[in-house]
Amino acid sequence: MESTVLFANQLLQAEKERVGIAALTEQNPTFTTQDAYAVQLELIKHKLAQGQTIVGKKIGLTSLAMQQLLGVDEPDYGHLLDEMVVGNGTELSFDRVMQPRVEAEIAFVLKEDLKGPNVTALDVLQATDYILPSIEIVDSRVKDWKIKLQDTIADNASSSHYVLGGKPVRVDSVDLEQIGMVLSKNGEIVNTGVGAAVMGHPANCVAWLANKLSEFDIPLKAGEVILSGALSAAVEAKPGDIFSARIARLGEVSVRFSS
Repeated sequence: MESTVLFANQLLQAEKERVGIAALTEQNPTFTTQDAYAVQLELIKHKLAQGQTIVGKKIGLTSLAMQQLLGVDEPDYGHLLDEMVVGNGTELSFDRVMQPRVEAEIAFVLKEDLKGPNVTALDVLQATDYILPSIEIVDSRVKDWKIKLQDTIADNASSSHYVLGGKPVRVDSVDLEQIGMVLSKNGEIVNTGVGAAVMGHPANCVAWLANKLSEFDIPLKAGEVILSGALSAAVEAKPGDIFSARIARLGEVSVRFSS
C-alpha cells in the first residue's frame, strides 16, 4: 500500500528533523490498526537496513486508564532497537528526543522463545531468565501528542529509549502482582504503582504480546528484552530533569536529561 511507505517516511523524517507531524488518522480517517502495524513494520525495516538491530519488544496501553483514554480494549506493541538503549544512571541528550515522557516498568529477559497463539502467563514465567527494573522514555513524532491508537502503533508504539537497572532477579523470587514501584523526578515522588496495574499481572502482558505477534508469525526470542508496560502514568520530561524508579526487590534505575 502506497500510504504505508508514505506514512513511514513521514515518521522517519519527523524523528530526524525533530518536528512533529499531523496525526496519520487526521490525514487518513479510514486508517486502521492493521494499516498502522504495516507502517510500523515498514519503519522497522528501514531502521534495520540502516544497521540497527532488534533487541526486544515493548508493550503499551496495558492499563485500563490508558485504554479508556484512547477508546481501545487491548494493548499495543513496538520494537526495541539497540540504538534505544541508555545506560543506567547516565545522561540522554535532549536533542535525541522531541516531547519525551517517562514511565517505570518491569523488564523481562527471556531464556526461551515464546510463540503464540496459546501462550499463558505461566509459559511466560517459565521462559523468563530474569527480570529488572526499567525506565521507558516514550516520545511521539505526532505534534503535541494528539494521537489515536492507530497513530501510536504506526509510530512504533511511541517508543524512544529505555534504561535497564538493578541486578538480575529470578522471576519466581518475587510476587509480581503485588510488587510496588516509586517514580521520582528531581528527587520528588511523582508516581507510584503496583504490578497488578498492568492487566492484573506483568506476565499477562507478555503473554498477550506473544499471542498478538503470532498474527504476524513473529516469535519472542531467547535473549530479548520485553518491557511489560507502565506501572503508572507517564511523566513529562524537560531538559535537566533527573528521573529514578525504585521497584521493590528489583532495585533502582535512573536517567538524566541534558540541560
